[in-house]
Formats: sequence, structure tokens, C-alpha cells
Amino acid sequence: MDNYKSRLIDKQIDESLKSYGAINIVGAKWIGKTWAGRKHSKSEFLLMDPQGNYQNRRLAMTDVSMVFEGENPRLIDEWQEVPEIWDATRYKCDEDGVKGKYILTGSTVVSEEKKKQIKHSGAGRIKKIKMYPMSLYESGYSTGDVSLLDIYNNKVKSKLTGDIKLVDIIKLVLRGGWPGNLNISFDEAIKVPKEYIKQILETDIDRISDVKRDSNKMMLLLRSLSRNESTTISISKLKNDIQEIDREDIDVKTISEYLSDLNKLYLIENLPPFNPNVRSSMRVKQMEKRHFVDPSIATSLLNLTVDKCVNDLAAFGFFFEAMVIRDLKIYSEANDWNLFHYQDYEDNEFDAVIEFDDGDYAAFEIKVGAHQIEEAANNLIRIKESMIAKGIKPPKTLCVICGLSNAVYTREDGVIVLPITALKN
Repeated sequence: MDNYKSRLIDKQIDESLKSYGAINIVGAKWIGKTWAGRKHSKSEFLLMDPQGNYQNRRLAMTDVSMVFEGENPRLIDEWQEVPEIWDATRYKCDEDGVKGKYILTGSTVVSEEKKKQIKHSGAGRIKKIKMYPMSLYESGYSTGDVSLLDIYNNKVKSKLTGDIKLVDIIKLVLRGGWPGNLNISFDEAIKVPKEYIKQILETDIDRISDVKRDSNKMMLLLRSLSRNESTTISISKLKNDIQEIDREDIDVKTISEYLSDLNKLYLIENLPPFNPNVRSSMRVKQMEKRHFVDPSIATSLLNLTVDKCVNDLAAFGFFFEAMVIRDLKIYSEANDWNLFHYQDYEDNEFDAVIEFDDGDYAAFEIKVGAHQIEEAANNLIRIKESMIAKGIKPPKTLCVICGLSNAVYTREDGVIVLPITALKN
């Protein structure tokens, strides 16, 4: 644990252990859930420890009480392998009412078949905490000169942050937020998401659904989702995309089922739509914007390289947006704020919206190049003025997040400009 790199979720774990008998850390594989659990525990029981031919798993299935024999807080990793652990945890929390007894971790949702074995929800006893890959701030690629709290309070101080090369931004996207990538070369790092997808298709998909899945069709869907990263494409249009690009056909029902599987594996992290005024007559599009949990999944599925991204910056813009959304999601949740996107039927669009506790919100445009800042800022102002004219609650703060800006500053029109490599929670 001497090598443990602090995560923003650490504070949430500490606070939750003071209020609940147990917590359940969920999220995709390889993002550091077990390490985070170990950081906050005094003993552990690892269900998928291969020692003794997976002896721990067999012990848990034989006598579930053995799982809880150890000093608290006790980490129980991959608990969903033995679903009875959930009800047993709830019971152990009720036994004495002591807080902070157990830390459960899992990288998949319990399958439908195993879910039948769980009798209680755990409400009030077990708190779910969602974990994500590392943000740029957590991995050390952002200076953290500006926080979301600064943006909320409109107290962003101007500061030169230094030039950053396009190649460096591209490498951040291709590398991804995997903790195992921190201390290895870029050439090795980009192999990680490829191996990740391979593992998903070979071992996890069939287990999560209790049904044998067609790995070829799953790969076709994954590639289509990659081509449509950071868009609101519908299931029917995903079907058409697969037909047009890959010359294959997958029916809508199969796509829907496969998307459900990907959700259960926490591989997808779609962005919900935002409605600034529920009582307004303004029609707001209700489609989620599609995202993988990390943009490197999409870029690896499309076999993108630095050179390919440089030669198609329009396409790269979608993957850069996905990386920014990943970080905004992590920073927002660290403050207990909500992240959305906004689209209406008059072609008004905010790439991201953060809703604060008091009901106010900030609107964001996300751009790779500094030459796009002027257009992005004007778009934010135009939409805000349109909202005011229609009696819709406008954003409190307007912000352009840029890849290649070399400074943090507030424009004369009030729009904040900042590089993603200067942002933190």
C-alpha cells in the first residue's frame, strides 16, 4: 500500500464508513476498487484469490460466516461470486449497529440467476459507491489550478498554465485512466485497453448474463459504439451503422440485450439529458449521450494511433470530449453534484451541464483547439440569451474547457476558459 495513489473517492469512502455498517464499491475492472478497499480496511477476504484452487470462494460457499472473521473494516472483494454474502452482510450490520464494518467490492452486477438468491436490498445498511478510472488530476496529468468549486463561485483566477502539445493530449486519451498505466511507457499503456476488451469478451460477457453470447456480434456492437462515442445515437441507428460499415446485421433486440450486459459490467457510462425548467414549454431531447467508462476503450477498438488522430482532428474531438466528460463525472461526484448534457429541438446544445446543490448549474463547451474558443464562447452566450428570452432558467456559469489553451482566464463576456490539464474537483 506504500505505492497507493490517492483517489478522490477516498474521502467518500471514509465519510460513508462513519454512517453505514457497510459500503459496496462498484465499477469496471482494473480501475482500482480492490486497492481502494485495501487502503481503508484492516483485514480482507478475496473471493477470487486463486490460492488453493480458489479456496476462499469454496469456503464462502460452504460456510458464509467465515467471510466475516477478521478485524473491521474488513474488505470482501468480488462478493457477487457468492451472492449469499450480501444478505449475510446486512445481517451482520444489524447485529450490533456498529458503523464501518465491511467494504464490499465488485466489478459486475449480480446476474439475474444469482440475484434470485438475494432476499434483502441492504437499504440503510449498505451504501453503494461508484468508482471510475483515474481522472487527469488523480493520475498527475492535471495541475489542479482550478476547481469546480472555483467555477461554481465564479472565482477563477487568471493564470498561465504553459503550452501543451497536441500529441500529448492525444496520448492522454489513448492511454486512458487505468491505474496500471501510470508507471509504464506509452507504447505499453495503449495495450492495456486492448487486453481489457479481450478479457471482457472471453470471460465476462457469458457470466454476467447466464447466456452464451456471440463474441463476434458483441465486437461489432462495441466498434459501432466506438464510432459513435459522445453522440446520442439510438439503438436503431446503431443497427444501421453496423450494417453500413461492417456489412453485418444484428437485430434491435440483440443490441438492447448486449447493451444491458455492457452496463452490468460498468463498461458504459452514458450521460443523461438535462432539463433546466421542468415546467417550461421548451422541448428538450431525452436521449442519453453515449460514452464508454474510459475513452481509451473506444480508441483501442478502432485501432487509433497518435498519427491517425492527428490526421483526423474532427473525429478525435469526440474522444477528447469523452475524456473531459470522464473527468467532469469524477469531479462532480466528488462534490455530490450531477453531470448531464443538454440538447433541445432548436439545435441548442451544451456538451456538459453540472447541476449544483442549490439548483443553479454551469454549462460547458468542450474543444480541442484554442482557435475554437471564440466560437464555443459565443455559442454558450447565444444559448443563455435564448433561454432568458423564453423564460427558461439560464446557467449561472459558462465555461469552455480546452485541450490546447495555455492559460486560465475569464473573458470580458464572463465566459471562463481553462485547459483540462488545469482542472480538479
